[in-house]
Amino acid sequence: MISVEGLKVEFGVKPLFKDVSFVVNDRDRIALVGKNGAGKSTMLKILAGIQTPTEGTVSVPNDTTVGYLPQVMVLQDDTTLREETKKAFADIDKMREKVERLQREMETRTDYESDEYMQLVEKFTLEHERFLMMNAESREAEMERTLTGLGFKRTDFDRPTAEFSGGWRMRIELAKLLLRHNDVILLDEPTNHLDIESIQWLEQFLAQSSQAVVLVSHDRAFINNVTNRTLEISCSHVIDYKVKYDEYVVLRKERREQQLRAYENQKKEIADTKAFIERFRYQATKAVQVQQRIRQLEKIVPIEVDEVDTSALRLKFPPCLRSGDYPVICDEVSKNYGEHNVFHNVNLTIKRGEKVAFVGKNGEGKSTLVKCIMGEIPFDGNLKIGHNIQIGYFAQNQAQLLDETLTVFQTIDNVARGEIRLRINDILGAFMFGGEASEKYVKFLSGGERSRLAMIRLLLEPVNFLILDEPTNHLDMTSKDVLKDAIKSFDGTVIVVSHDREFLDGLVDKVYEFGGGTVREHLGGIYDYLLTKNASTINEAIGASQQKVTSPTPPPTANAPQPSLSTAADDWAARKAEQKRINKINKRRKELEEKIEKQEARKAELDDMLMKPENAANMKLVNEYTDIQAELEKLEEEYFSLEE
Repeated sequence: MISVEGLKVEFGVKPLFKDVSFVVNDRDRIALVGKNGAGKSTMLKILAGIQTPTEGTVSVPNDTTVGYLPQVMVLQDDTTLREETKKAFADIDKMREKVERLQREMETRTDYESDEYMQLVEKFTLEHERFLMMNAESREAEMERTLTGLGFKRTDFDRPTAEFSGGWRMRIELAKLLLRHNDVILLDEPTNHLDIESIQWLEQFLAQSSQAVVLVSHDRAFINNVTNRTLEISCSHVIDYKVKYDEYVVLRKERREQQLRAYENQKKEIADTKAFIERFRYQATKAVQVQQRIRQLEKIVPIEVDEVDTSALRLKFPPCLRSGDYPVICDEVSKNYGEHNVFHNVNLTIKRGEKVAFVGKNGEGKSTLVKCIMGEIPFDGNLKIGHNIQIGYFAQNQAQLLDETLTVFQTIDNVARGEIRLRINDILGAFMFGGEASEKYVKFLSGGERSRLAMIRLLLEPVNFLILDEPTNHLDMTSKDVLKDAIKSFDGTVIVVSHDREFLDGLVDKVYEFGGGTVREHLGGIYDYLLTKNASTINEAIGASQQKVTSPTPPPTANAPQPSLSTAADDWAARKAEQKRINKINKRRKELEEKIEKQEARKAELDDMLMKPENAANMKLVNEYTDIQAELEKLEEEYFSLEE
């Protein structure tokens, strides 16, 4: 379907790709993997025909259509959700007009026996069949199914797109892409702005589709559920694994171990050859052998070992100035877009030094309240920003705010002040923009690289109040961990808008849940919040809350019994203790799993060694095997005895 041959892409001295060849076949579902900056997004752009390679060819048949969803795009806000989504049917409308034009021409002509008329009939038949195959007549129903599958309500269909948050507007673009029924779909981080229900719907849609899919994603579960083939970009090459991601991880580990063994053997061979040459270079009796060794050395092709992404962000926020005791106080704050109420009667107080999470489904008002705090949009009620507050804001659309005409270095040089300008290269190096990477233009950066660059900009600002709106969307697991550690050590106040349970764990000490037009406060960390909801994920917790809100709760009367504060505190303390106990058990389980895996690996090695005749009577190996067997039994007994 798409054939890539001899592909080469250069942005500097070192090529991003070289001599890359592969084919995207019908019904292929391909995961494109590699470390940040390896060129995944660039490869998608080349397949989409948006970017031209330095060398090589990308062949796409004339009748094959390709759809592309980038990480960053320019969104339109001049119409309603329904009308914007209908733009996906522009090609169908053109085809309808073509069929109708051919039909009118057939009706007006009278030369029924001519060859030209027969050609016209054949052309009409062909175009009409193509039109029917596109299922054009049921497009309205299909559009509604797609929009509701991606989380929109039917009451949203006639709302202006400008009223939707950035995440929901990205869903509109995804819906348009799916409705076009392209032969090949290219998806760059499609799950970044989806909740779990929408991700599951998208998984099912792609699994049932006859289209070929090439996708980039850091969502491991999504990749495993959708793809059946993995293309890895490593060392400027593409390695094709015709298996799912989990199987690829195993095969890649085996491949790298083989490469390392071959590399070490080759290194020893080269060293031995060089030693022979140096030893006998000046002996006439060895002249022939020396020349042979020199020719052998020249013919050796160095073995490359696949890259392992061991680099990490060293993220350190500067010490901040002391702010007022209460950075944010909301008193009866409400926000409406026309007839649509986003939230109402919001009352919350965030104290200095607190780290809080905003959780809720997309469109429930998390980013909207952030914009109210930032003073970007009007609202009803009172919202007070504390004394001496200096806000650092990381937005969902941060990548769109960067100037694409600047290089990485210029982007940071424009915001750096004072002595920090002397350390720009050191800072860029810490964020994996060292060397030539600092001269790359922003327009050529991947989504992850843009997020890192935006984070550097934030680092250089002396702030005491951080507002981070989905900061982990384009970060890999390593980058998430480093960012989390940096936020934990930050001595100012933090609001984090996120669905990422693992990122929020141990980071926040208060959770604000957005849903049904209200904002509810939950004391404690993210797992305390989940425990009160009897849920394992944030989305489950939000769903449980919304199911309970079936009707407005009447205000308590003067004589109504009030809940006991001591009982509530006891319940919370008991839940806290129970969660600590479960965490301790899970930690011990992980330790045992690692020990069991290590012992089983050694046992397998001993098995292989004892199978050899020369080791049959080796009592040292036999005794070690017996000890490991006994140790494994003890470890497994302890593991299975652990109960939550």
